[in-house]
Amino acid sequence: MTTDFKSIPIIDVGPIVAKGDDLKMGQDPSVREVIKQLDQACRETGFFYVKGHGVPQSLMNEVKDVTHKFFHLPLSEKLKIKMTPNTGYRGYQKIKENITKGVPDLQEAIDYYREVKRGMYGSLGEILEGCNQWPNEPANFKASMEEYIRLCTDLSRKIMRGIALALGGSADELEGEKGGDPFWVVRLIGYPGNPAAIPQNNDIGWLKTYRENGYQLLQFQEHLYATLATC
Repeated sequence: MTTDFKSIPIIDVGPIVAKGDDLKMGQDPSVREVIKQLDQACRETGFFYVKGHGVPQSLMNEVKDVTHKFFHLPLSEKLKIKMTPNTGYRGYQKIKENITKGVPDLQEAIDYYREVKRGMYGSLGEILEGCNQWPNEPANFKASMEEYIRLCTDLSRKIMRGIALALGGSADELEGEKGGDPFWVVRLIGYPGNPAAIPQNNDIGWLKTYRENGYQLLQFQEHLYATLATC
């Protein structure tokens, strides 16, 4: 992957959102154009913005609103959904509770994972067995977040189908017996206004999506800065 770029590509994924449930999606000319752009973005930058994603702006605003309201609740209220081993490490973490490279993070967060039933992933999955924890306040928190997660996981599945086609495979190459059962993670983060809340670190996973929040929060590589756009 080259690092010779000054801006991040913006890709209209509308065609693969519309055609993504069809395993023959790659035959559509508009889908093939998106696949070409995905291929180029993944090879040349490793990052891209998406538009035409199908997640309503009203829902994104609502998710942002309920998240802000939760983080402004008293600590005693937030700790009602505290993350513990018994919850499969789902729930709320207060500021400095999460550790990155030996340094306490200056952030608070709520973690949600795909719910894992007992024995679902054998002994390796035992640590993540559990159900997600939902706060009582704000009242619409759970409904808003579940709908947002549903739409984002569906969007991610369709983008992954586009990437699979870009790699020369079938649309479902990275699914089922070949690709395994997809696992998702959602992390809602509240920063108290510090210039550097966590140390430099690497994220994991096949596909990571971020919600642009109007602030300069994410740097992609040391000494490499790119112009961010909001779609």
